[in-house]
Order: sequence, then structure tokens, then C-alpha cells
Amino acid sequence: MKNVFGFLGLAFLAIACQENVQVSEFTGKQTAYALQKGSMYDVSGVVTLKERKDGTTTILVELKGTTGDSRLPVHLHLGDLSINGADVAALLTPVVGEMGKSETNIDRLADETPVSYSDLVKIDACIKVHLSDTGTERNVILAAGNIGTAVSKPTTGGRVGVSVCKSE
Repeated sequence: MKNVFGFLGLAFLAIACQENVQVSEFTGKQTAYALQKGSMYDVSGVVTLKERKDGTTTILVELKGTTGDSRLPVHLHLGDLSINGADVAALLTPVVGEMGKSETNIDRLADETPVSYSDLVKIDACIKVHLSDTGTERNVILAAGNIGTAVSKPTTGGRVGVSVCKSE
């Protein structure tokens, strides 16, 4: 009888542990890019592209130097960060100022073109975090960085190399 209770206890423990096991939605492939200071504000960080098992991408933006309850717009722009008036390829989830973080699952660009993780790590593009999405503050870039093939392009360095983008 003692062995039966021992066996049942182990079986119950095994079932309870299985319920707590979380299967990852990610393949393990990820690429991180630096986000440099883009204005007089001392904001910088990193953007990480993580491949999901379905081939789509989770884009994580993590910033240092943000505060408060602000919602900071994040755009994926075509071309490198020095291009004036760069088109918006996708609007990402705004960064929450207090946490300094944003997370977006993306499978399409703004023009409805399907986009995978493999596409994004090869795209000629940049990420820009804006101070606001309206008024003159929309032209203030808090942090920016090239992604994909744009990383290999030379930049003038520092915030001088970050151009105002088309944010409409």
C-alpha cells in the first residue's frame, strides 16, 4: 500500500510539473542592433529581432533614459538612419516611458507586404524612436539605429547622422 501512495505521489508531481512547462514561441534565432542617441535627450538602447516558430518576428525595443507615462512612437523606416524623409515601413508599438520597453509582433509591413524574420535581417532599414507622434516634437528622434543590411553602411556618427523622417 505504501508503494501505491508513493507511485501516486510521483505521478501527481509529474502531472503538476507538466502543466507549468511553457513551450517557447521562438526558434532561438535573434539579432540585436544598437540604438544611438538621436537628439539632446540622453536616450539610447537596443532593438532585438526574435524569430517566432511561424517565421514572423517579435521586435523588442529597450531604451535607457526614458521616464514617466509617455508613449514614444517607434517606426521602422526604409533606408539607413541618415536618409531625410525616409518612408515608414511599419509602425511599431510605442515605448512606454516608465518601462522603456516596447514589443511588437510583425508579419506585414504598412503596405501589406508579408515580412518574415529572414526578410527583416536582410532589409535596408532603420528604427527610430520619436518624442511624439504630433506637432514639432514628432521630428525629435530620441534614439535610432540601422538594422539589416543598413548596419554595414557608413554613418557620420552620433546624432548628427540621424535625419528627420517622414512620420505621416
